Amino acid sequence: MGPAEAPGPRDTQALLSATQTMELRRRDYHVERPLLNQEQLEELGHWGPAPPTRQWRSWFQCSHARARTLLLQYLPVLAWLPRYPVREWLLGDLLSGLSVAIMQLPQGLAYALLAGLPPQYGLYSSFYPVFIYFLFGTSRHISVGTFAVMSVMVGSVTESLVPDEANPQAPNSTVNETDADAFRVQVASTLSVLVGLFQVGLGLVHFGFVVTYMSEPLVRGYTTAAAVHVLVSQLKYAFGLHLKSRPGPLSLIFTVLEVCWRLPQSVVGTVVTTLVSGLALVLVKLLNDKLQQHLPIPLPGELLTLIGATGISYGVNLNTTFGVDIMGTIPTGLDPPVAPRPELFPKIVGNAFTIAVVGFVIAISLGKIFAMRHGYHVDSNQELVAIGLSNLIGGFFQCFPISCSMSRSLVQESTGGNTQVAGATSSLLILIIILKLGELFRDLPKAVLAAIILVNLKGMLLQVKDVGSLWKTNRVDLLIWLVTFVATILLNLDLGLLVAVVFSLLLVVVRTQLPKYSILGQVPGTDVYRDVAEYPEAKEVPGVKIFRSSVTMYFANAELFSNALKQRCGVDVDYLISRKRKLHRKQEQKLKRLQKQHSHRQAAASNGTSFSISVNKGLEANELSTVDSVKQASTEDGTVATVEEEAKVPDTSSLKALGLPQPSFHSLILDLSAFSFVDTVCLKSLRGIFREFREIEVEVYLAACHSPVVTQFEAGCFFDASITKQHLFATVHDAVTFALQRPGSRASNPDLATKF
Repeated sequence: MGPAEAPGPRDTQALLSATQTMELRRRDYHVERPLLNQEQLEELGHWGPAPPTRQWRSWFQCSHARARTLLLQYLPVLAWLPRYPVREWLLGDLLSGLSVAIMQLPQGLAYALLAGLPPQYGLYSSFYPVFIYFLFGTSRHISVGTFAVMSVMVGSVTESLVPDEANPQAPNSTVNETDADAFRVQVASTLSVLVGLFQVGLGLVHFGFVVTYMSEPLVRGYTTAAAVHVLVSQLKYAFGLHLKSRPGPLSLIFTVLEVCWRLPQSVVGTVVTTLVSGLALVLVKLLNDKLQQHLPIPLPGELLTLIGATGISYGVNLNTTFGVDIMGTIPTGLDPPVAPRPELFPKIVGNAFTIAVVGFVIAISLGKIFAMRHGYHVDSNQELVAIGLSNLIGGFFQCFPISCSMSRSLVQESTGGNTQVAGATSSLLILIIILKLGELFRDLPKAVLAAIILVNLKGMLLQVKDVGSLWKTNRVDLLIWLVTFVATILLNLDLGLLVAVVFSLLLVVVRTQLPKYSILGQVPGTDVYRDVAEYPEAKEVPGVKIFRSSVTMYFANAELFSNALKQRCGVDVDYLISRKRKLHRKQEQKLKRLQKQHSHRQAAASNGTSFSISVNKGLEANELSTVDSVKQASTEDGTVATVEEEAKVPDTSSLKALGLPQPSFHSLILDLSAFSFVDTVCLKSLRGIFREFREIEVEVYLAACHSPVVTQFEAGCFFDASITKQHLFATVHDAVTFALQRPGSRASNPDLATKF
């Protein structure tokens, strides 16, 4: 580029303000550098392969520093607890732990009901895993423990493996309720151990990146559908109905139909209890929102509702008077650890893996949100290990699988929680409740727990608003959300997640197979090249085609890339090559015929006999001239000239000589700036592009290629005698300039290369 010229009416400076234009005029820019192909760039920058890291060697090193690093990595509490600022953070963590424990108590009881287990096991799941996460977790703000989505997934497993008293497996069989509950607990705890094994194993092999394959629309669509499952599962407690267990696909639809069919059989007392407790809880939450600025901690709506409902139930005797189901005896104290039942592993392994992935995705998603908000790092692999150990060890103490709760995490953050000391505090308070206060909730109606669950589903159910926002912003993400939601509603939580992930990955493949292909033109007065369809002022450089794909070329879209290139160039490459080869074959056949006739004439001349050639009147002019030259060819000593000297056919290798149309450009530049990797199919396709376009007299160049891709070119032996690094340029502008200055380029304007 030369010195800056005065701005014209179409110049880019016309878009600048008057002040900016005057400032630019005060400066005299002069940018000059040589054209750089890949060889010159490597020589200028002293390029060399990066030294191998051999990271695996560090795995076998043993030293005090490495032992300390591993200890702090896998036991993070030793890293942050010694530096804990007691004066600044302790009070906030204690108040936060108290607030979370107040929420954890009713939710633990309710979510145990959701999982089909006795209520005390919900309290166990709110104690053991929380304290274990305090030791191994890296997030400061998430509140692990029982969660509605996880509980309903556990409930679907227990219902499918354990016969319900209202729906025995055989018509005449009777199932003891106590034995059924005990077996459900064994199934749930064994499931927790298997979930923990999956999560710890995946964390140790650094499989935390799996969360990247579950996008935010997928997670939100899945949790919304799971909330619908939770809502439907609580209808039997809200109306006092006894429904059949229906695991498997379409179970949600059948359950809703059965609820509608049995609505006349609803227990009035249960319905009234659900409505009153739900209304009271909603009013407390509204009051918390109104007085948010004036209250040090939110009013414990769930706990107040729990205490009030228990007192009313005990005073009025709701169970015997109105037929309202109550919790019954809640044992106090801790149970000894129990080994899991390995014979159940084959039956629950699929559900365990699904629950492990869902639990981790929910936890790491919330953890990263809080980490970004407060400026610290969350290690996804260590989070897998922490959640996995919480489930693994908790399973031995008869806990069911846990994750983190959205509502409790928000409370833990908003009430002043700074570290997992808040979580440890809440777990110790739950321990006190387990040891001494559990029996006080014997008369608690189950309908109250159902109301607590239903009210707490508000946040997840409101995620349905994503449909409107995604419709305006990204229709592809909307499609992922809808497919995830519908599949989870119809096929249940495990199969729904599988369908959602597979569909999301297939959609990524489809999007790479349908990229945007562009022909680039130069923006006037710059060395910038943009899509001519989007930038009307961008003009194609005469004699040069610049082609760009928005994604990398690999085995799935290599053929689409080649076809789009030929179509956008406006040249029927395959037709030209086919016609050229056919005409070449014709010329070769004619040459062979002439050579044969010439050999007969030569033989006749050597025998001293006359020889005449009958010439077909239909021969072309060039063939006639060749025949005449054969008739008259002889040397001064009477010998006949050789075939190579005398029977030559004029050069017909070019398209012009063959009478075929020539492309309107002499150079093709492939902009590879979007390429992030290349595979063997890509290399073969690029070689084919070079070969085909050279056959129609178009030279091909590559431009703007990233260093890792160049390395892969070399590893794949892409460069050879016909394709060298001199065909690879640092920028598109360098490639265009070289193509115009190349000897023999058919530039429409002879002075174009100089002006350019």
